[in-house]
Amino acid sequence: MEESHEHKHPSEHNQTETGTNHSEKMGTHQMEHNAHSEGHKNHDMKNEDHNGEDHSGHVDHSGHEQMFRKKFWVSLILSIPVLFFSSSIQTWLGYNAPEFPGSTWITPVFAVVVFLYGGMPFLKMAVPEIKNRQPGMMTLISLAISVAFVYSLAALFLPTSVTFFWELVTLIDIMLLGHWIEMRSIRQASGALNELARLMPDTAERILPDGNTETVNIRQLQNDDLVLVRPGTNVPADGEVHGGESDVNEAMLTGESLPVKKRVGDKVIAGTINGDGSLRVKITATGDQTALAGIMRLVEQAQQSKSKTQILADKAAGWLFYVALGVAAITAVAWTIAVGFNVEVIARIATVLVIACPHALGLAVPLVVAITTAMGAKNGILVRDRLALEKARQINMIVFDKTGTLTEGKFGVVAIQTVENVTEEEALALTAAIEGDSEHTIARGIRNSAEERKLSLPVITGFEAIKGRGVKAIYNDHAVYVGGPRLLEMLKIDLPKNIAEFEQQTSQKGQSVVNLVEEGARGTRVIAAFALADVIRAESKAAIQKLHEMKIEVAMLTGDSQAVAKTVADELGIDTYFAEVLPEHKDQKIMELQKQGKSVAMVGDGVNDAPALTRADVGIAIGSGTDVAIESAGIILVKSNPMDVVKIFDLSRASYRKMIQNLIWAAGYNIVALPLAAGVLAPIGILLSPAMGAVLMSLSTVIVAINAQLLRGHKLAA
Repeated sequence: MEESHEHKHPSEHNQTETGTNHSEKMGTHQMEHNAHSEGHKNHDMKNEDHNGEDHSGHVDHSGHEQMFRKKFWVSLILSIPVLFFSSSIQTWLGYNAPEFPGSTWITPVFAVVVFLYGGMPFLKMAVPEIKNRQPGMMTLISLAISVAFVYSLAALFLPTSVTFFWELVTLIDIMLLGHWIEMRSIRQASGALNELARLMPDTAERILPDGNTETVNIRQLQNDDLVLVRPGTNVPADGEVHGGESDVNEAMLTGESLPVKKRVGDKVIAGTINGDGSLRVKITATGDQTALAGIMRLVEQAQQSKSKTQILADKAAGWLFYVALGVAAITAVAWTIAVGFNVEVIARIATVLVIACPHALGLAVPLVVAITTAMGAKNGILVRDRLALEKARQINMIVFDKTGTLTEGKFGVVAIQTVENVTEEEALALTAAIEGDSEHTIARGIRNSAEERKLSLPVITGFEAIKGRGVKAIYNDHAVYVGGPRLLEMLKIDLPKNIAEFEQQTSQKGQSVVNLVEEGARGTRVIAAFALADVIRAESKAAIQKLHEMKIEVAMLTGDSQAVAKTVADELGIDTYFAEVLPEHKDQKIMELQKQGKSVAMVGDGVNDAPALTRADVGIAIGSGTDVAIESAGIILVKSNPMDVVKIFDLSRASYRKMIQNLIWAAGYNIVALPLAAGVLAPIGILLSPAMGAVLMSLSTVIVAINAQLLRGHKLAA
């Protein structure tokens, strides 16, 4: 075991390890696969302890990544004399190894050492499979190297020149390398999560009732505690800003490189990095309840789940065990009938069993899964159930919940109409200033729109709320008002023609309208009107266009009116929409689509959409960065970005292609090699030697490993 060196974020340069391990900070996040029958796919991926040691290894195999790495290098070095003094290698390469007393024993002696040192772990790992009567990858590997070992030792004392010593050490070296590569890939896939855990600070500054602060361990924090988050430090727990303003880097959760502005009332997430301002944060969740801990649990669930393709590979290994024994039996009978039972027949049987070792099949799926998990995490896609990700490639209809998914879930100004000599910017700035003290939803929407345009607000005085009608203020010694139809009734004024037409058009779209009224030299008159609606996300239209390009139909569910639903659907190019749907009836709409033969994915916020997410073939919870413990969704999106839904389908299709390609390569080797090893083409002079079988197996393994790594170069749709 080697110590891993912990690299902390620059913001943590003044923090020291207190001996608190990551499982104490984040709750227990042991990511283990526990089924004995899973063979070498099972890995115990635990968080690092306070000594910095990475305890990655096989659950049932009592091994570690470091162990397999060490055994590979030692076995490889010990294999060199075996290969150098092998008569087959000398013949192929055209050289003669030096001869001296005992030189003929170098190959068998070193081969025995390699078997006992590098091969023994595989025999131990096969025991659970045999006990459970579920032969798989470890049983096959053990069978191959055991047959090669026993036969080769026996051949030293039998009248035959055929031994498998160099093939034996090559098999063991390849399998050790494969295990090392596989575990390293899986560790790297979860490595990003360990980095997340490291972002958690050890201590926090708790603000006392008298205003002073005390430094406490983060485990001592409780809900409703007030903490001070200084510039450049990490947020110690989930909470809500109660004072201050700053930009916070949330890239560790969302992948979004741009910092997010945080003001009073905004939520902050444990582990995110504060910018240049100081924040006073009221704690809302600690330990296992934080968003970060939720993400760790989701990944644990994903690592314990299996895709259908991986299940198929597991079963294939079991089938191949029986196929290998069957082919060996047929080979024995056929060759005995043809030439009689002799040493060469035994050699042929041993060749079949050695060549049947399907290490490439064992690597085919796990490597792709590990890389896919890492790619998803980097893109804000948390796969809770691998079956969901695999099924995503078959989806032909996707249903979006409107509010908070396709739209931002908050009001904003979507259109402005003004009278002559009044610009949109002037009208919006004045209205935002008047609504500056109002907490009404529409008032916030107007202020947000003015902020987005970076408008400079004029100074107003004498703010006054007019109950049920609007607000009033003084600007340039004149009264100004903001309100709807009831305000106009009170002031007894009519709308100008262009604004009246504007209001008629917006009302047909189901949008809300407020007016800006001014008392001036021309009397009291409406000088501007603002149409407000739930703002459509900038990414929604592009996402739907991409989905259409992928031959996926798009539907929308909303509780809003038909007019609002039609407006959004028309603007985004949505194929089907369901309006005025109650939350408890959303799953019925999903069921209706499924009865039409559609394979349906549902995208919602994971709260009132839970029944629909469960009902859908694939449930996708969106915008759940601060609420990731969604039991109803198979896939969680950290960001509220519809484009990430496109990435799910792209990732699903790309990873499935790689899995199938790898399975074809791995299975193809056995389909070709086994009959040749058995001697099907012996009548025409073609017979696969053990040496050539080992070369083919090596080539198959290398191709599968390289092909899986090529997935890293795939750029997800953006």
